Amino acid sequence: MEDTIDSLTMTEFVSVWVRDPLVHKEDFWHTYIDYEICLHTNSMCFQKKTSCVRRRYSEFVWLRQRLQDNALLMQLPKLPPASPFFSFHNTYQVTQRMQGLQKFLEIVLQNPLLLSDSRLHLFLQSHLNITKMEACVQGQTRYTVAQAIQRCVYKTRFPLEEESKSYCDSDCESTTSSGLGSSVGPATPIEMSSHNDSPSQQFLATPTQPELFSCLSSSPNSHQDPHS
Repeated sequence: MEDTIDSLTMTEFVSVWVRDPLVHKEDFWHTYIDYEICLHTNSMCFQKKTSCVRRRYSEFVWLRQRLQDNALLMQLPKLPPASPFFSFHNTYQVTQRMQGLQKFLEIVLQNPLLLSDSRLHLFLQSHLNITKMEACVQGQTRYTVAQAIQRCVYKTRFPLEEESKSYCDSDCESTTSSGLGSSVGPATPIEMSSHNDSPSQQFLATPTQPELFSCLSSSPNSHQDPHS
């Protein structure tokens, strides 16, 4: 019995959710959508065990390219395609993209080589934008990668919780948003391999069809960038 308890205690897991799509209107012509990424883990690979950040599609594109640059011989999972016909007000299209982004992260987080990339950690556990993430990784900021992650404070919000907020200090960038997004269902456990090749378990959220999807209304002439 004690051996079983010890085995469960040592089991590493990484849980990731991509949820709550929100539309942001930068100005009259430009609108973009971002998604909340919630992470819960007991893995030694991560400095913080729980975090919630918001990222847009273009930041996922940047992350995949940088991960590919550092893993030239590895075939990375694909992102959902950037369609010129993508509409922020189409519930089905937004949900499909959100599920594709989550699947991308699920696969990335199972790879020990990719887990060692500092950009992935900044992407998941800081609110730094692309420019600041690049500068931080290259040692061009007054703070290290670990400090950038540590200085960001979160009131963690997971899909099963009703409400909360995320925020960070002056060294990180916060995002304001408006609108209602979709949520995901309870986590479904699957087996995965941890960074030390020992058995571990990852709890992955199973997305459900949103009951309600409300976004900021925009002018018919406003620009919606499918790559955003």
